[in-house]
Amino acid sequence: MAKQPMLKFVTVERDMPEKRDAEIRKEDFHEIYAEYAAEKAREQSGRCSQCGVPYCQSHCPLHNNIPDWLRLTAEGRLQEAYEVSQATNTFPEICGRICPQDRLCEGNCVIEQSGHGTVTIGAVEKYITDTAWEEGWVQPISPAQERTESVGIIGAGPGGLAAADVLRRAGVQVTVYDRYDRAGGLLTYGIPGFKLEKDVVMRRNEQLEKGGVAFELNCNVGEDITFADLRDKHDAVIIATGVYKTREIEAPGVGARGLVRAIDFLTASNRKSFGDAVEEFDTGMLNAEGKRVVVIGGGDTAMDCVRTSVRQGATSVKCLYRRDRANMPGSQREVQNAEEEGVIFEWLSAPRGFAGDPVTGVMVQKMRLGAPDATGRQAPEVIEGADYVEDADLVIMALGFEPEELPTLWNEPELPVTRWGTVKAEFNTGATDLDGVYAVGDIVRGASLVVWAIRDGRDCAAAILAKLDTPEAIAAE
Repeated sequence: MAKQPMLKFVTVERDMPEKRDAEIRKEDFHEIYAEYAAEKAREQSGRCSQCGVPYCQSHCPLHNNIPDWLRLTAEGRLQEAYEVSQATNTFPEICGRICPQDRLCEGNCVIEQSGHGTVTIGAVEKYITDTAWEEGWVQPISPAQERTESVGIIGAGPGGLAAADVLRRAGVQVTVYDRYDRAGGLLTYGIPGFKLEKDVVMRRNEQLEKGGVAFELNCNVGEDITFADLRDKHDAVIIATGVYKTREIEAPGVGARGLVRAIDFLTASNRKSFGDAVEEFDTGMLNAEGKRVVVIGGGDTAMDCVRTSVRQGATSVKCLYRRDRANMPGSQREVQNAEEEGVIFEWLSAPRGFAGDPVTGVMVQKMRLGAPDATGRQAPEVIEGADYVEDADLVIMALGFEPEELPTLWNEPELPVTRWGTVKAEFNTGATDLDGVYAVGDIVRGASLVVWAIRDGRDCAAAILAKLDTPEAIAAE
């Protein structure tokens, strides 16, 4: 007969003497929850059909060997499952939490395609890696031999940190430069803690630092150090800045108080979770408590904003998106989560302007889907005469991100960029036309997924190691 861990929990709680403190209760809960999680992990892993063509693996940007570590988990061989998982993924516990599995591995599971519900790959990945940390299976960074070459990495987000991990394990001297006071990039300040606990990110940062990666934080390239100086200082430089420039709305009333950028709103919330003093949060400027909140946008950042607003105690939360649900760029799972938490979605709705200063409402124009645009998606068209005003005390603009003008900011006009402002770099290696300069992640792809940044960082590090080991490079030492 299958175990009933939740019933066991009720019995423990009822029989527990009142004198037992909260910490003991927490430990008991953790023990029972771990037992329950282990049972669910085995159950879900055992559902994998071990199909001959593993679409889950081919649709994972890292090509993780998912069927093998599912099989090992089902057999109770968790340490081996973890070792297979981490062989291709620098941060499996992070991907298990925040990857849009419904669009990647789980969405392409043959069990899901046959109508029987997907194997919960992300939850299993999270479980086996969390267990690995608890059991001490996660190996520290300890190079077999130190090398003299050094690499400078601009940006401490997932792409930069993935590259740092691979390079440092090979003995390369690595320094990561970042404008923020904590490493992690959007993992630290952009993604809410209810999706990605901050101690999970800090644990990886600490592992890298203990392993010999040097961090130069609160460092703005172009101000505190020049890009030219970095090139002179290191044998190679990796640009992993991400894209942080917010797309703006051009409409009447844009300058009103109460209109805020998504990145500012999320950063303030995450800083508070660290215990930082955040004046804009305390004054209410970047705090949704007691407010009617309207979020504009349809991506994962918009979903982070609406769900954060709910947790901060907003009186109402609405999301405006100019297309319909089927055309939302964000994860459908995130939309469902938001709806279950009380968020109201106004589909086919776009802002025409903003009323009041401070803002009192969003002037909304209703849309319909017309002919497909250049990308094949149906282009939204305005329905004349269908405007209305959506009451709001706080409007969060989550329209996506664009690259900053790096050649100008860094006084490096020869840095090759595309017409969109992203850095031109080779596919797979990340190499640019500047000798010894590489680029990875969103600054190359445009706003994308964490898992793609990790893939780029790993590939770029491998390319740099290969170049450092060429006969020409060895002869030049």
